[in-house]
Amino acid sequence: MKVVIIGSGIAGLAASVRLAVAGHQVSIYEANGFVGGKLSSFKLGDYRFDAGPSLFTMPHFITELFELAGEKVEDHFLYTKKNIGCKYFWKDGTVLNAYADQSAFLKEVEDQLGVPSVRLETYLHRAQQKYDLTAPLFLEQSLHKWRGLLRKETWECIKNLSLFEIGQSLHQVNQKQLEEPHLVQLYDRFATYNGSNPFQTPGIMTLVQHLEQHYGTFIPNSGMVSISESIAELAKRCGVTIHLNKKVDEILVQQNKAIGIQTGNQRIDAELVISNIDVVPTYRNLLPNRKAPERILNEARSSSAIIFYWGIKSTFSNLELHNIFFSEDYKAEFEAIFNNKTISLDPTIYVNITSRDVAGDAPTGCENWFVMINTPCDTGQDWDYMVNQLREVVLDHLGLILQKDLKPLIEEQYVMTPPMIAERTGSHQGALYGSSSNSTMSAFLRHANFSREIKNLFFCGGSVHPGGGIPLCLLSAKIVTDLIQND
Repeated sequence: MKVVIIGSGIAGLAASVRLAVAGHQVSIYEANGFVGGKLSSFKLGDYRFDAGPSLFTMPHFITELFELAGEKVEDHFLYTKKNIGCKYFWKDGTVLNAYADQSAFLKEVEDQLGVPSVRLETYLHRAQQKYDLTAPLFLEQSLHKWRGLLRKETWECIKNLSLFEIGQSLHQVNQKQLEEPHLVQLYDRFATYNGSNPFQTPGIMTLVQHLEQHYGTFIPNSGMVSISESIAELAKRCGVTIHLNKKVDEILVQQNKAIGIQTGNQRIDAELVISNIDVVPTYRNLLPNRKAPERILNEARSSSAIIFYWGIKSTFSNLELHNIFFSEDYKAEFEAIFNNKTISLDPTIYVNITSRDVAGDAPTGCENWFVMINTPCDTGQDWDYMVNQLREVVLDHLGLILQKDLKPLIEEQYVMTPPMIAERTGSHQGALYGSSSNSTMSAFLRHANFSREIKNLFFCGGSVHPGGGIPLCLLSAKIVTDLIQND
């Protein structure tokens, strides 16, 4: 069949490989002049930066794509596992290394925080149980087809319903099972992996931290952008045609069936259409005359971010690839983001430094800092004012903990705001993960990977099931292709 994919985000690229290997004729139409969507890169002077996602875990999902195409991943895409997944800093002087080796991490937590190893080990085992029970049902297939729900995994989940702790928030679960305030805040942070509030998202979300602890964190040898670039090149070798600078204006529908797309004055006929762009602009812009699923489209958005890209004229031996500098009042921070739709003036700060691992990302004796602060999505705030406020707060906070004045060290700077994220990536209101997961039913309220109203129209990417982040986007590509093959 002739398949058109709108958008070259990682889910669209992965879907194109899977469909091409299955024998379909696949074309991707991308509005930008580059592939990858959020997973792209740029340069500031002599510094290179990955623009978007900076955490790489579960690399077997990428390996699987190359194996499907009969290739060896190591011939095209190389990566290294990190010994320390993340380094955590608190204003009271507490520092914690999250070692990839679980026994080393348990010892670190016991030595630095006084938490008995058995307590954290029990907590992590419970998180793994949640993941093992739910992944085959909720993450690896469509939630919106009865045949998928009528499986033995469904009954296993029902039998173990109390294990999922859906009646409690993630914070309540962490508080009860971990107790120690630093450790509670550390594990509350994982709600931000899907743009949610730990004081609202259900306790089942402890399964998110299992992924990082169990699979580890990795760094591609050529930076995060090489994930999307390597899959794009794989797609081309499989026969996929990628059209850059080709903005799609409309999905063509005839008799409730998708029959192609319109781009400029060119009509492209197709038997299947897959949208890899945010589901909201898909309906609002590309299907303007069709009835939209308003309840789903109006679900509360996930958080967004303000990102400072700084070229730093110094090196910091006490920092790792991933670093977190925690706020003092986590609850107030999330109330500001989700309830007041503004930024906290005591924010948690994430600093990613790829130049520690990727050769050439910064000049000798320098570092490239990707500094991200969680914010609300764009609802018309004065972002210029917020950026100026936040820059001073961030520099003061980091300077206090690192005991160094950072201002004179900033050689290059670029700032990304939620409206810019929305414009650059098509994410509705700049939300990084589509809708939030701040309610018990959030997983079921995400848009399906197919249209119930329009035959032969499918969806993949972070705004639809199963959610945002690189692993889930790759899973959405697998779900879409399975639906197409099976139906």
